[in-house]
Amino acid sequence: MCGILGIVGRPGVHVNQILYDGLTVLQHRGQDAAGMLTEHDGQFILRKSNGQVADVFDAERMARQLGSIGIGHVRYPTAGSSSSAEAQPFYVNSPYGLCIAHNGNLTNADEIEVLLRDKHFRHMNTTSDSELLLNMFAVALHRRARNLKISDAAHLDVSTVFSAIREVNEDIRGGYACVGLIAGYGLFAFRDPHGIRPLVLGRRDVEGASEWVVASESVAITALGFQVERDVAPGEAIFISASGHLFNEMCSEPKPFAPCIFEHVYFARPDSVIDGISVYQARLNQGERLAQRILESWPDHDIDAVIPVPDSGRIAALQLASTLGVVYREGFVKNRYVGRTFIMPGQALREKSVRRKLSAISHEFEGKAVLLVDDSIVRGTTSAQIVEMARDVGARKVYFASAAPPVRHPNVYGIDMPAVDEFIANGRSIEEINAIIGSDRLFYQTLEDLIEVTSIGSSPPERFDASCFNGEYVTQDIDAAYLETLRSRRNDAAKQSSAPTEVVGLHNGEA
Repeated sequence: MCGILGIVGRPGVHVNQILYDGLTVLQHRGQDAAGMLTEHDGQFILRKSNGQVADVFDAERMARQLGSIGIGHVRYPTAGSSSSAEAQPFYVNSPYGLCIAHNGNLTNADEIEVLLRDKHFRHMNTTSDSELLLNMFAVALHRRARNLKISDAAHLDVSTVFSAIREVNEDIRGGYACVGLIAGYGLFAFRDPHGIRPLVLGRRDVEGASEWVVASESVAITALGFQVERDVAPGEAIFISASGHLFNEMCSEPKPFAPCIFEHVYFARPDSVIDGISVYQARLNQGERLAQRILESWPDHDIDAVIPVPDSGRIAALQLASTLGVVYREGFVKNRYVGRTFIMPGQALREKSVRRKLSAISHEFEGKAVLLVDDSIVRGTTSAQIVEMARDVGARKVYFASAAPPVRHPNVYGIDMPAVDEFIANGRSIEEINAIIGSDRLFYQTLEDLIEVTSIGSSPPERFDASCFNGEYVTQDIDAAYLETLRSRRNDAAKQSSAPTEVVGLHNGEA
């Protein structure tokens, strides 16, 4: 999972600070690498490297990041690579000069790589499918723009861009949201035909001119002082000229709209609204429904307190406690300088980091029967250690609840879930999982309940991509061979073998 951002500001007004601020708002979507590319006086200025936004950009580099149009990216690696060569945005110099930032995953990346190499003679410098996507767009645009000259930038036929995006959508498969620049022309953005990955459009008018923003989440738009216009529709492409004029077109055949439900379980910020669904309200609903199911199966429970696993379990826990009629307590303090364990490659590193990440407030546990609530259980590593921590500080009973169903299948559309044999729920019953994490009782949300309580807003989607729970892949191109290849790339051994490297020779930027 990654975060993307694109800004078209007023001519002569630099957008470097806006991009920086927006990327910090999206930092939760990726802590492995960050990058920013702006266009100024006909040149791309690119800076990207490993690290969080504040690590990659300092005052000196920001002062050189000039331009009134630009894109940004925060990344964590879907296949475990921590090489800074994989950091985005990516750039190619033909046609015109193109760059792209991408959130998601192409499920036919191997096929696309062969096509680009053998038919179009294009060299890939990384293993990133984002570089593949950029080159596919470059090939499609070049084919249609042979008669356009760079000196004729003011007369770009926008239909040429949309036609190229349509070809890309026909050739690639998977979940993706993209934002990019065409040198001398403007900013483009598009979303996969199923709308699996989110993309939101915003606008503000300043001194009679329009400024535009596209971002992975609405919170990055509102935090920057823009108004949310709408979500980019599945299969829709947007082009915003450097002068601030917006064009849009549907660039794919209609397909089932199936946004990723895991955004509303874990990944998105609670203050975001995605596809008309308030992430905060969805998580409240998840907690309420789970509490109702607990009361149905265990009306005479002895729970003394509901305690969330911070941070993403907090909202569901709050409503769960209210519905149960049990006090809500904060029992864990989080060290905010340790990254998400879900993202960290290597089981040993995850196990070490959990104890560094959380500490328990003993007063809230001593002699009590507590219900711990988390958004989901993936490997179970964190859950088992948290249960142990609760017992160590005196809990009489430790129950555990997951606001999501058991995760039994890999996500293939851009979320770095582990290999299937590393899921704690793989081939195990709830009773067996309960025994492994050491809780006295374990409660899971059902998938039917999760979908129902997340289907809110004025026009909820008819379905969600819930493939990590039910193994049903909306793109209908996932078979056993693909999943086996994915397992070999995502297991802990593969992740630990990925060594960081440096990026050098960036276009008008620094490594």
